Amino acid sequence: MTLSNAELYRLKSDARRGLLENDLILQRFFARYGAQLSAEDGKVLSQLLALEDNDLMDLLIGRKDSLPACENEAKIDSFKVVLNKLREK
Repeated sequence: MTLSNAELYRLKSDARRGLLENDLILQRFFARYGAQLSAEDGKVLSQLLALEDNDLMDLLIGRKDSLPACENEAKIDSFKVVLNKLREK
């Protein structure tokens, strides 16, 4: 089941970050995958968007594969799939 328009709008609103680099990566992600995001993808994105900007950037550019704040989630396949999609160039 894909996300409703309201859920997608909320995620996009939460995706507006202080770092321009994060904004650009997240905008590209939503342009590519926004229409097909599942509820599970939305949950993963919410967890990622709750991170501090610099921590999120470390994950998005692959500087780190996990952070203490999301160490357990990083082991879940859906988390890995969404993170890999975010890292696509």
